Amino acid sequence: MSRPLALCAAAICLLAVSAVSAAPPYKALIVEGQNNHRVWPETSKMMAKYLTETSLFSVDIARTAPRGVDKDFKPDFSKYHVVVSNYNGAAWPEETQKSFVQFVKGGGGFVVVHAANNAFSNWREYNEIIGLGGWGGRSERSGPYVYFDDKGKLVRDTNKGRGGSHGRQHPFSVVVRDSEHPVTKGMPSNWMHANDELYDRLRGPATNMKVLATAYAEPKTGGTGRHEPMIMSLQYGKGRVLHTPMGHGVDSQQCVGFIATLQRGAEWVVTGKVTQKLPKDFPTADEVTKRE
Repeated sequence: MSRPLALCAAAICLLAVSAVSAAPPYKALIVEGQNNHRVWPETSKMMAKYLTETSLFSVDIARTAPRGVDKDFKPDFSKYHVVVSNYNGAAWPEETQKSFVQFVKGGGGFVVVHAANNAFSNWREYNEIIGLGGWGGRSERSGPYVYFDDKGKLVRDTNKGRGGSHGRQHPFSVVVRDSEHPVTKGMPSNWMHANDELYDRLRGPATNMKVLATAYAEPKTGGTGRHEPMIMSLQYGKGRVLHTPMGHGVDSQQCVGFIATLQRGAEWVVTGKVTQKLPKDFPTADEVTKRE
């Protein structure tokens, strides 16, 4: 084959391999179908709307059977730039698990929202991907608790105990711990989040993980008295992961802080940067802002 023809053939091959790596709108897939939070059909629609509003994403939703292992749940993750999980239920088929791990390890983006970190407590790779999780029998065998102490030091606590708890729902202050990360850059150092479950006692491998923001789990609302992770970034193979335990219900997902975290996080896991400006109605240290 002549050199020009060889170069042409190589270019065609490259285009075929990297077809999903085109310019925006990027392709996003929300996975759902089972969740102990009954509001999940509505929150999936809300998150799809938020991502679409950026003009950076087109969004599909993949839904499992309503209960039990869905042997037919086999989405083609390779067609997407980012997967957003709003799923907490039965294990996925083994083939789907392997496909998902390959997707993230190969460079696909993943966003974990609220109860999605409760899922798959016995799936080793998933727990490595999300860093921290709760419930599902998680314990010291799952990995350490991770939190900040009152002096601002990151703690990896290996003491025995269950993984996952929360006090009663309430608005709370989010404290930015890494103001240089693309997702949190420009956010106020403290901002008020709407009524939500403040997850605490999360534990897991927590490798290749950065805590970008925390919230203080007040003992008077049933919390741990520790500064618990609220926004985390992770690296798994070539893939980037954004994890937020926020987003329990409709009211918490109406919070502009949650919306911006989701939108910016989804862009970051795909591109490694954030081009979106922080919205003008972003919460302040004293005031929750919501979009009804």
